[in-house]
Amino acid sequence: MKLAFSTLGVPGLPISDVVRLAATHGYHGVELRTHPEEPVHTGLDLTARADVAAEFKTAGVEILGLAGYVRVAAPGDDGPVLAEIRELLELARDLGAPFIRVFPGGGSGRTPDQASDQTPGQTPEEADATAARRLGTAAEYAADLGVRILLETHDSHRTGADAIRVLGPVGHRQAGALWDVMHTWLGGEQPSASYAALSPFLGYVQVKDIASADDTTPLALGAGVLPLTECVDLLSREGWDGWLCWEYEKRWYESAAPLEGLLGGGREYLARLLNDAA
Repeated sequence: MKLAFSTLGVPGLPISDVVRLAATHGYHGVELRTHPEEPVHTGLDLTARADVAAEFKTAGVEILGLAGYVRVAAPGDDGPVLAEIRELLELARDLGAPFIRVFPGGGSGRTPDQASDQTPGQTPEEADATAARRLGTAAEYAADLGVRILLETHDSHRTGADAIRVLGPVGHRQAGALWDVMHTWLGGEQPSASYAALSPFLGYVQVKDIASADDTTPLALGAGVLPLTECVDLLSREGWDGWLCWEYEKRWYESAAPLEGLLGGGREYLARLLNDAA
């Protein structure tokens, strides 16, 4: 398995510094949080996109994916959602990133930087159908661009069982899953059940650690309660050889320790889990 970290842990950091951190601490790749407050977003022109891609290529660090904020199950018209997905897909193509991340966002599901303006009364069945319809359409764009759309286990669809209610009906190779191990755990799903549901669709896995279900402030890997050993053992046993990406949610928790000082220890921790699992 290859190791990456998300720039959610280093909010606003210039790309040259992000690349330097990855190379210095032995990470193979980086997941780029894609948002207007970050260096990488869909408003970049072609020259800026080429510059970002070149910085990563020169350092031998891969761009794993673009972590966008599209809510594919949210109530409303399909048009704006599909347009936003298409912009992300085109940016990923230009940067050479194989994946983009989308959220479910059905019902009351929200991320910390989203307003609470969702239409009340959406049923789970309506959310599933909306997400599947949009992903089915967007997957055709994605196929043309050589990029894969990953639905993260998050908010309204936080378990593997929830995610496959959407991905199963889509049935398209370019629509897959991003397994966030915190959310499946918070949803009460065992890692074995999460993997069994998600494995036919799995793009990559986000790892992290927290103190408890009531305190999700990010911690150094191995310092909290999430079943990281069990997850890595399971992935290794199943012969899965994709990416593990450390998503340290510093952007939402100002009091959390800076990620820069934790990256070396985090890579060593994951390397040790992988070695033990082997």
